[in-house]
Amino acid sequence: MLTYEFDKAAVDIRETANENDIEFTIRLLKEFPEPNPMKLVQHTFEHDEVLTDALFYAYPNQEYKAIVRKDFYDDFVLELMRRGLLTCVRRT
Repeated sequence: MLTYEFDKAAVDIRETANENDIEFTIRLLKEFPEPNPMKLVQHTFEHDEVLTDALFYAYPNQEYKAIVRKDFYDDFVLELMRRGLLTCVRRT
């Protein structure tokens, strides 16, 4: 399992576990340089070989929802780190 940290002044990340997936609600609290890091995360998952690994929804005010299959949780968290939305990731 991975644990992560993020800059609370830059982003708000909440996650809720369901039976087969984890639902992330991510809100960008500051302006990030283009391209938007959440759009890059979405692009990564929408253009890989697995169609059902993560589903994305965009809302007003830079809020995003991602429903991630549990078996892709680590990949998703590491992609958030890669795109600069997390400050630290640890394996627990």
